[in-house]
Amino acid sequence: MTKILLLSDTHGHIDDAILKYVRQADEVWHAGDIGSLQVTDTIERIKPLKGVYGNIDDHIIQKEFPLHKRFMCEEVDVWITHIGGYPPKYNSNVIKEIRANPPKLFICGHSHILKVMHDKTRGILHMNPGACGKYGFHQVRTMLRFVIDGKEIKDLEVIELGKR
Repeated sequence: MTKILLLSDTHGHIDDAILKYVRQADEVWHAGDIGSLQVTDTIERIKPLKGVYGNIDDHIIQKEFPLHKRFMCEEVDVWITHIGGYPPKYNSNVIKEIRANPPKLFICGHSHILKVMHDKTRGILHMNPGACGKYGFHQVRTMLRFVIDGKEIKDLEVIELGKR
């Protein structure tokens, strides 16, 4: 059983409200627009981190993190990218691979809109944790946490961190 904290769009912001939940997780996943390596360095001092870079991230962050990250967590095939679209309208950069080899869990950031939805056609669970940073149009800072237990994705919770 692996407890995951999923966040995105920090835009260089990290605070005690975020770190409280980092400490409760087994792993932290960041879906891009990191903004500063201070964010990821702070998280990595506490828990293991997997992440991707986003469209605002500079060449320094792009050297540390890939555009796409696909991996297995227990028995779940996970794909994280920053700009991926939503079912059934995936981004043109990912649609070919999704059609050929769909992951079980597809994670994006970018929109600053928290959204969890099923792509029943392809058997994909899509997650976007919204934005937990203070920059952007979102009104409430959000993250997601959930558990991966073997093949199961369960115990999904929305975390609201208050107004940005």
